[in-house]
Amino acid sequence: MKRAGTRVSGRRSGSSRPPLALVLPALAAVAFLALPLIGILVRTEWGGLTGHLTTPGTVEALKLSLLVSFWALGLSLLLGVPLAWLLARVSFPGKAVVRSLVLLPMVLPPTVGGVALLLAFGRRGLLGPWLEDTFGVTLPFHTSGAVIAATFVAMPFLVISLEGALGGLRPRYEETAASLGAPPVRVFFTVTLPMVAPGVLAGAALTWARALGEFGATITFAGNLPGTTQTLPLQVYLLLQDEPEAATSVSLLLLAIAMGVLIALRGRWTGTPQDRKRPPAPTEEPVTEEPVTEGPAVTAATPKPATPEPPADAVPSASPADDRWSLHADVTGSTRLVLDAGPGTTIAVVGPNGAGKTTLLRALLGLTPRAHADLRLGDEDVTALPPHRRHVAWVPQDGALFPHLSALANTAYGLRAQGVPRTEARREAQAWLDRLGVGHLAHRKPAQLSGGQAQRVALARALAARPRLLVLDEPLAALDQTTRAHVRHTLRTHLAGFGGVCLVVTHDPVEAVSLADRVLVLQDGRALQDDTPAEVARHPRSPWVARMLGRNAWPGTAVPDGLALDGGGTLIAAEPPPPGTPALAIVAPEAVSLHREKPAGSPRNVWPGTVREITASGSRLRVLVTSAETPDLVAEITPQAAAELGLADGVPVWTGVKATETTIVPL
Repeated sequence: MKRAGTRVSGRRSGSSRPPLALVLPALAAVAFLALPLIGILVRTEWGGLTGHLTTPGTVEALKLSLLVSFWALGLSLLLGVPLAWLLARVSFPGKAVVRSLVLLPMVLPPTVGGVALLLAFGRRGLLGPWLEDTFGVTLPFHTSGAVIAATFVAMPFLVISLEGALGGLRPRYEETAASLGAPPVRVFFTVTLPMVAPGVLAGAALTWARALGEFGATITFAGNLPGTTQTLPLQVYLLLQDEPEAATSVSLLLLAIAMGVLIALRGRWTGTPQDRKRPPAPTEEPVTEEPVTEGPAVTAATPKPATPEPPADAVPSASPADDRWSLHADVTGSTRLVLDAGPGTTIAVVGPNGAGKTTLLRALLGLTPRAHADLRLGDEDVTALPPHRRHVAWVPQDGALFPHLSALANTAYGLRAQGVPRTEARREAQAWLDRLGVGHLAHRKPAQLSGGQAQRVALARALAARPRLLVLDEPLAALDQTTRAHVRHTLRTHLAGFGGVCLVVTHDPVEAVSLADRVLVLQDGRALQDDTPAEVARHPRSPWVARMLGRNAWPGTAVPDGLALDGGGTLIAAEPPPPGTPALAIVAPEAVSLHREKPAGSPRNVWPGTVREITASGSRLRVLVTSAETPDLVAEITPQAAAELGLADGVPVWTGVKATETTIVPL
């Protein structure tokens, strides 16, 4: 709570005022930069300003400056945008040298730049004679020479600004677009450029302003010919000799233009796409349906009308009935496994962080150098194909919706990239949005969607792209429980008619059981287990999977009467494997009994410990018990039992596990 009278503010308090030793030099620097500009304002003859700016020589120089600066801007955009993309997105030998060449005109004296241009493009330069003999083009002392000089000194501003914006744009958007079937050039113009538009505009404004004010390189390379190369800065240079008052007025004009550009940008030349403000997203709109059975649990709907689904003939199928694609993948590199699946198979990929799940997906997409997949979909070997031709659609964890497109345009993106006419693509996209319960949000941009709504749009976009392999990276993680049940049911319905293979990375056991035909357990980039959900649930071979399923799991080595645990202690089991066998002990939390005194009854495994955490799990409580002698374990008891035992954090207890309640799985 805020105390009465306390002022809450983003400003620093008086005790953290900046030291004068820093403030005074900073103020001196501001004065040093401002005084020359103030000098122009003070010395300007305001009464004669209009007359000075409307003389024929000044008007002609202004027109030429605008012509040269806009041509320089056009050349900079044509050449600089691809160069910025290359520096931001591609690794190649000599990249540091290329970036140094880009920066060089910014630190090189302009007159030296003009000399360099003269030696390269002059009549006696490296390319000058060839240009004149072949095309009849002579750049020095010509307007085109002024354009070249202005482009040389101004283009670096665009490249550096845009490279920074591209560096702040996560490649995931471009990779997702490629997985939907868009070739690189289409991705660049429909995703990359729109998303870095503020960086392009800021760089273009700086480039234009710098080209407008170019002097040294122009006068050295192109000369100072009235009406041909005499731009406004060169006009100022001549006026200083005969009409200093007019030179001051023209200087004021150039100063006003430069300041206007900088004020309009407000520092955005160093910004990235993430700097753009996002309007607050609406809260998740609940989507309801009839109760859906999800494996061992039943999810009930809230009593509100469900979003109506379109008629069956209006709902697109995941793939035509006669299109069937099996999967064979031989993955090598940091993740090593062989994966085979028949048409219509859904595989849940589970494992701890760092197990290689995302690397596996990116290898199938052809998006990572860390692993390589020899991939065959149906009868076609797509190993050598680029990502946009593999027909592998990807839904990343955050959905990666294109922020500049509406939900409808996002969903239709893959279809349009594959050549489907606009009207047909939008009709099919709308049907998919309706199917996933977000059809009424088709006109909204991603920033206007909640996390759950955005994830459903991302699912619709992937399904609409008509993939042969569908790759979902925790697709339901952003959804609330009610919406998750609805989308899970809808997704399962479409996957049942999907002619390809679907891989779903998940940490949710309900998703693994309800969506998947198989569960692939990864550990350290290797397949630890690949079996049906029921078999994995009964005999998990990974401690992580067992804990994901809510079980206690301890690895160890078999001894005659049980298991010597890796974490210390011995677990007595009814049917241990042969001594020396690596194995995993699994105990359900409800099989663990808790006591305040050491039990004297039937439990064979009795350990002392301390309560460290109590959490609610439905109508029961899960109690974490730690011990210095044995591994941590979780017990599940009723609230009444917890009250009778007086359990709380830090309370000492005894735990008991019967030997018959222990399952040993050989590894």
